[in-house]
Amino acid sequence: MTELAGATWRKSSRSSAQGNCVEVADGQSAVVGVRDSKDVAGPVLVFSAPSWRNFLREIKEKDHG
Repeated sequence: MTELAGATWRKSSRSSAQGNCVEVADGQSAVVGVRDSKDVAGPVLVFSAPSWRNFLREIKEKDHG
């Protein structure tokens, strides 16, 4: 997971207050990491930056559609 070395992790604005939190790795130009905030040493999903942008765009379109 060297492509995420030095990444800054932030909680998603859509995470719940009950601890069901997703964290997203910021600060990387080519990839975006996503992990469970309760298990920071656990698995990380890694997306290409364009794939992540497309995913977010689709979510926003469905929220407003």
